[in-house]
Amino acid sequence: MQESDWKSVLDAASTAALEYLGSLPDRPVFPTADHATIRAALDHPPTARGVDAVRVVDELARDLEPYVAAQASGRYFGYVVGGLHPAALGADLLLTAWDQNASLYPSTPGVSVAEELAAEWLVDLLGLPGESSVGFVTGGQMATFTCLAAARHQVLRDVGWNVEADGLAGAPRITVVVKSGAHSTVLRALRFLGLGERALVTVECDDEDNMRPDALEKVLASVHGPTMIVVECGNVNTGSFDDFAAVADLAEAHRAAGNPTWVHVDGAVMLLAAAAPAMAARTAGLDRLDSWSTDGHKLLNVSYDCGIAICANASAHRAAMSVQAAYLEQGEGGRDPMDWGPDFSRRARGVGVYATLRALGRDGVAGLVERTIGLARRFADQLGASGQAEIVNDVVSNQVLVRWLAPDGDHGRLADAVMAGVRAEGKAFFSGTTYRGERLMRISVSDWASDEADVDQAVEALLRHARLAV
Repeated sequence: MQESDWKSVLDAASTAALEYLGSLPDRPVFPTADHATIRAALDHPPTARGVDAVRVVDELARDLEPYVAAQASGRYFGYVVGGLHPAALGADLLLTAWDQNASLYPSTPGVSVAEELAAEWLVDLLGLPGESSVGFVTGGQMATFTCLAAARHQVLRDVGWNVEADGLAGAPRITVVVKSGAHSTVLRALRFLGLGERALVTVECDDEDNMRPDALEKVLASVHGPTMIVVECGNVNTGSFDDFAAVADLAEAHRAAGNPTWVHVDGAVMLLAAAAPAMAARTAGLDRLDSWSTDGHKLLNVSYDCGIAICANASAHRAAMSVQAAYLEQGEGGRDPMDWGPDFSRRARGVGVYATLRALGRDGVAGLVERTIGLARRFADQLGASGQAEIVNDVVSNQVLVRWLAPDGDHGRLADAVMAGVRAEGKAFFSGTTYRGERLMRISVSDWASDEADVDQAVEALLRHARLAV
């Protein structure tokens, strides 16, 4: 093979990476440059002869690093973005060097077995049925898609329809029951699956965006035939948990009445809560449902990208996702990762889960859940006591909704001004949301590295900018 100067390239990359990681405690959390400035810094079109790889890496670090958001800084509280656990970083570096196409066991048995073990450990850690199957996908969107594809397969199979062979034209209608304000990834998955948003029936929620069991019971009484129900483990705004035991009871009754039924749990935000004994009351009944989706790159702090799709019915999962071809060597000695997700060629992203679970251990995972919830409550307590803001939600997990109190009553304007000021200063990063028609600031504590000092520093900046913006 042709020789390459791997050492010089790795030296250049590792030096730049370590400088970046070392800067995280003090660097601005968010870049303030505009699009034109960033584009001008990076716009080096390919030349006829190309450029030496070491020079490319050096210049990439020089030109791009100033405009990288410090999402792993411990002070990035926007959206629901996890940080980067050191074990995940190390695994990712090895994966890049190994460059394995993790589609089949025969083509790369090592990473296939590592993913197989990570899947088993995760299912056990979450207390889900031991026979559950797991697919490692790109994120919560594709995890939801994968689980709902399995659901579509099974509820139609139960009425004698093979959707993989015959498609949806002429198929029995599937009713999809969701809560009001269901996450956009659920709606998008339904479009991908050919079911469409008009298949939806919406169930009313309580003040914390929990699906009301009495409202679900009423809706199911009017639904007949194949049914898919979607609930949440950690609402994206309030962080709340649906009543899984009540939903399981209602789903079983609906199924017993002759309606094929599948319940999916959107756990992108807080499925990991099932691993924390302190959250047992919130997650009771979770194991009685049919599928679960989450993001490894959120609370578990695995590097991007990593989503996880879990199904109690492995045969439905595999039927919805697998594909066969004469040129492939499948089912020869181990788990073929391509059978459990929509990707064919893909990165062995489950190895990062393997490494991070080993590093954290059971107690570490539980502690991670409990610590992020504790920090969210620290935010809520300090901001609520300030007199400058109100906490809108009951802080039961890692999400906090904040109403900034403007003297003129334009609370949404003040929220945007506070967030913009803190971003520009670089002390922290927060993102907004429109919740029940009101513009609010949303805090998501998802980084394993965040601590009390990060929260206190962010609160000081928030309150100072709130005073300036009034």
